[in-house]
Amino acid sequence: MTYQQTIDYLYASQPAFHLVGATAYKPGLDNTYRLMAHLDNLHTKLRAVHVAGTNGKGSTSHLIAAALQAQGYRVGLFTSPHLVDFRERIRISGEMIPKETVVQFVADNRAFLDEVRPSFFETTMALAFWYFAQQQVDVAVVEVGLGGRLDSTNILTPLLSVITNIGIDHTEFLGATLPQIAAEKAGIIKPHVPCVIGETHPDTQDVFLARARDCEILGEGLETTNCRLWFADQCGYMRRRRINEVPDCQLKGDYQDKNQQTAFVALQVLRNYCGIAISQAAIANGFAHVCTLTGLRGRWEILSQSPLTICDTGHNSHGIRYVAEQLSRLLASSPHHLSSPRLRIIFGMVADKDIDTVLSLLPTEAEYYFTQPATSRALPAEELLRRWQQLHPIANTQYPITNTRYPISAYPTVREALTAAQEAASADDIIFIGGSNYVVGEVLRLYS
Repeated sequence: MTYQQTIDYLYASQPAFHLVGATAYKPGLDNTYRLMAHLDNLHTKLRAVHVAGTNGKGSTSHLIAAALQAQGYRVGLFTSPHLVDFRERIRISGEMIPKETVVQFVADNRAFLDEVRPSFFETTMALAFWYFAQQQVDVAVVEVGLGGRLDSTNILTPLLSVITNIGIDHTEFLGATLPQIAAEKAGIIKPHVPCVIGETHPDTQDVFLARARDCEILGEGLETTNCRLWFADQCGYMRRRRINEVPDCQLKGDYQDKNQQTAFVALQVLRNYCGIAISQAAIANGFAHVCTLTGLRGRWEILSQSPLTICDTGHNSHGIRYVAEQLSRLLASSPHHLSSPRLRIIFGMVADKDIDTVLSLLPTEAEYYFTQPATSRALPAEELLRRWQQLHPIANTQYPITNTRYPISAYPTVREALTAAQEAASADDIIFIGGSNYVVGEVLRLYS
């Protein structure tokens, strides 16, 4: 098979969550253990950092990997989903897995894959672990796909577990409350394996403390000498930033402060408790060049300066809240020349998200170009527009369709929405593109 035929086979024979949603989700680890047994249980040979969380786990994974690369380690990085190229999911020291390696793995194992019929994610993870083992990486940074306890990646016994934060998302699988979701994420915490929790929250902290005690990484209190659980936002990271121990980061989204904080503490734990030598200079270098080193895209990424065009992959209420606040501040701080800059938002979502909550968080002082990505999971652009109208009823304004002073419109494709916004924009305007990984991925393809 050619590379494209191989990718088509993976999508056709093993439904992918990023394409079809819930029907592709296979909770439990039975298939994964069968895959790993077929591959000589190579997951047991990996020195790994395992990263879960509602938001920020991709950025945090990339930050950790970049710092390790800057130290000179050969670093495997497994993340999902991809934005443009399937091979983004599997990298070694920033380089995507070669196409011929993908073809070889599927060809060598196709009979077994046809028999077991694992999910797309399970096969992709097996490919990543096999490739990392073949290439003898020093450390593998592995991002959880969905949840934690029942995620395929949870077959790992890592050097370190990391949980970035807990927010409301994927409630059909993980539960509807923060403690329920935290319990699923906490499933990656292993006996005697150190763990870093990115954000302390009163509704979830006790969940993590209980799991840590069960796994014997927490004594009678957080200050005991045998404690191996850290809450990153209680570790003085912001003080270190103020005294310039940690430099500027290549990731510019406001929400990245918390991801940097989590990654920084995780790297200290790797050095102090896991036997991974890494200098502060390497951490600084990794953070300052994370996108360059690892190939990370789509996180408050500036695509153009005139008009200022930004894309971001935030796609649930927890992530969109930060994006909306940063957009509002950006608009308020923009230079005013002949006229006030206008914020133009190109926005599309998939149907299984909390649409109304996300829309309620977006700034009303903007012109909207609602659209839909080319996936069966997409919410139709006209439906997104209708939901916006319901949340912003008619008022006495220039445009009677909403209570903003700007019009809204719907476009059947991302390309058409982008073209319309670009044609209408002045040099001083701001164009933001987001709402879904799929929308951002399509825009990145158009720009490339």
